[in-house]
Parts: sequence; C-alpha cells; structure tokens
Amino acid sequence: MSRFLHTKFSSLTPYDTSGEVESMKGYIRLNTNESPFPPSPKAIAYSHEASQGLNYYSDPDCSKLAAKIAEMNGIKPSQIVFGNGSDEILSFIFMGLCENGAAFPNITYSFYKILADFHGVNFVAVPLKNFRVDPSYYRDMRKRTIFIANPNAPTGIAMSLNDIESVITSNPESLVVIDEAYVDFGASSAVSLIPKYDNLIITRTFSKSRSMAGARLGWCMTNEGIAQDIRSIKNTITPYNINAMTQAAGLGSLEDEEYTRKNIEMIRKVRDNTRTRLQEMGFTVLDSSANFLFAKHESMSGEKIFSTLKKNRIMIRHFSNPPSISDFNRITIGTAEEMQIFLEVVKGATEHETK
Repeated sequence: MSRFLHTKFSSLTPYDTSGEVESMKGYIRLNTNESPFPPSPKAIAYSHEASQGLNYYSDPDCSKLAAKIAEMNGIKPSQIVFGNGSDEILSFIFMGLCENGAAFPNITYSFYKILADFHGVNFVAVPLKNFRVDPSYYRDMRKRTIFIANPNAPTGIAMSLNDIESVITSNPESLVVIDEAYVDFGASSAVSLIPKYDNLIITRTFSKSRSMAGARLGWCMTNEGIAQDIRSIKNTITPYNINAMTQAAGLGSLEDEEYTRKNIEMIRKVRDNTRTRLQEMGFTVLDSSANFLFAKHESMSGEKIFSTLKKNRIMIRHFSNPPSISDFNRITIGTAEEMQIFLEVVKGATEHETK
C-alpha cells in the first residue's frame, strides 16, 4: 500500500483470485466454476469478424444483444443493462441502489460483502437454514436491498419461484436482486416476475453456461425505471464498458442455443454421476442445481482433500471461513474425463485416510 491511497480504502479485502489463472496451467481446473467447453463456434466467428472494426468505439447500449435477449425473455430492450461481467452490474447496484443498506445470506457469493465494504454499504448477513435460503428470514428487511444468488453459491441449492416471490412480496419497500449466474443448470428463472413487481432485478452472465468467462459479459433485467437508473450510473462511469468483440461473441452465443443446451445437459449428467460416486466414498454432498458440488467427507478434512488434490495438479475451492463450512469443498464440474481423474485421486486419498 502506498502513501497515496485514500484512507477509506486502507482496509479493503479484494476478491481472492490468487492461483486461478496463469499459475494453474497444466492443472485440472475445478475451482472457478468455468465451463469445461469452449464457446460456441458461432460466438468465436462473430468475435473474429468484429475484431476488424476495433478502430471504432463499441455500441454503448449493446443494441443487438439487448434486442435478442428481450426477444428471448419477453421484455423490452430498454429493460436490459449490460455489464463487464455481472459483477459490474452488482457493483452499480451497490453503488447507487443501496441507500438503506443491504442484506444477503451469510454463506453466499463472497463478492457481495466485498462490494458492500467498497461502496460503504451497511449490510445484514442472514443465516441459512440447513444450508438453504429461508424466505421467512427475509421478512421486513427495512428497505435494505436484498441480494440472493439462485442457485446459491457455494452451496448450489436453488430456491423455488414461490419462495423468491415470497421474499419480494414481504419486502415491498426493498429492492430484491436475484443473481441467476447458475440458473441454467437446473433452477427456475424469476424473469416471469418482472412484470408483476416494480422492486425486482435479475442479473445474469455469459460466464457459466455460455462458456464465456474470459469475455466478461453480464446483464440485468428489470423494469424500465430501475434500468434507467443503472444505465445512468454505467454511462457516467464507463459508457463503453462492453467491447465490440465481446458483444459479437455474445450475440453468436445467443444464436446458437442448441450448442449451449447440449453443454448444459452434459454438465448436469456428469454432475449427478459425480455426486453419486462421492456419496459412495463417504461424502455428504448437498443437492445442486448449479455447475458445481459442495461436499465434505466423513473422516477426511476439507483442507486435506484440497491439498491432496492440489499435489496431484487438480484444483478445487476450499473455504476456511466461516468455520461451519471449513470441511466442505466446492467442486466445479469439468469434462467426464476430468471428473474421472478427480474421482480416482479422491478415492485413493480417502481410502488411505480410513485405513
């Protein structure tokens, strides 16, 4: 830290990306919830074509993308705002739409707390109930903006649409943000609730089911008034936040739904098989509607499983905090071949542990 940093940032705890990219070359990457499949060939082709015009600024409204997503979801393009990943959309929301504070689960996507701290937003961390988001815990949030990942991360458990609606209706004076980063892998989208409620935002991303984590493209869907608020913040800070190649890749992906659907089906199949195999080895594995599993072994610590796998050039995600999940690991679903290697290493390690 230099002597020039503003004092209000002196205690920042940035999102931990250590060991996630360059240093993991040659590893099986089951720690960052990326897709194991490349982007759609159409996405790649569209992006390459767009690269020929990089001397011009990109479309600040992502008009073609907005039109396509609006068509797919039965809403208007004016109800959509794009971000450099859905994380940027979340940052805009924390920046401008959390005047009365925020609320989110105590075990969830860690970026919510980071963003709250960065933007000086007071927040309430709401406990889970048996690892599930319980809507009854979200009654009368006193105008706080509520953030719920559905499915939740790192647990992978999804809420029903009825439970989401319960949170919305019991907090008419609160903005409710449903983060649907993993919704394509088995949960129900709340997009159908947008016309019914004026206090709902849904955030989505191309990073997971659409194999575009490296492109950094996300968006939100909401009513036109809230969309304009978010768009005003975006255009004040970073009007050209989505580059032309990323916009083109996104459009190509949206025009190749069959490719995305097949990848999702394969990930779900491998996920369910991996869950069964882990349970046979003595693991407790939570239900998952995401592209990852959250699991702990009956006798081997989560940290030891993590370190054993790392020695074998397989990366998973271990959480030391809070202590209640320190024996769990989050395991991204890779290809069938990658998961077979993972299971063989885990089987050998846990059998050795129990001897």
